[in-house]
Amino acid sequence: MIRWVAVVLCLAIPAGAQSAERDLPRFASIKSDKAYMRTGPGLRYPVAWVYTKRDMPLEIVAEFEAWRQVRDWKGTMGWMHTQVLSSRRSVIVTGAATHPLRRDPAPDATVIAKLEPGVIARLLECKPDWCRIEVSRFRGWLPRGEFWGVRDGEKVE
Repeated sequence: MIRWVAVVLCLAIPAGAQSAERDLPRFASIKSDKAYMRTGPGLRYPVAWVYTKRDMPLEIVAEFEAWRQVRDWKGTMGWMHTQVLSSRRSVIVTGAATHPLRRDPAPDATVIAKLEPGVIARLLECKPDWCRIEVSRFRGWLPRGEFWGVRDGEKVE
């Protein structure tokens, strides 16, 4: 009889239950200099990856209690505790070549910096085809296809 009750209790709590906090998927970033990605939502699960870049953007795809299942820009998935995550938005420059950061959201606008792949920038706002970002002391515009950290068509203000 006791075993049956335990099974019923386990079935009553969905394993990946979404909180009413915010919609999924959504983007977040790592708020510490060291963050562990685990294979499951809890300390008993092994560490799969260690992230050492503050502000690295992640996509939250599921929630379970204080744990978030996340995906990084390379598609790696795992679980992180909410204590190492921030709602502050950032992006990571992708591709194989440098990308010009422009003063205005236009392909012929003045180039104010050149960004290498892997550079992490703070996301400030997005228009349909361009997003305004901040890297060090530079603020400028980058076309959406040159970085990861914003959903297609997402409006950021």
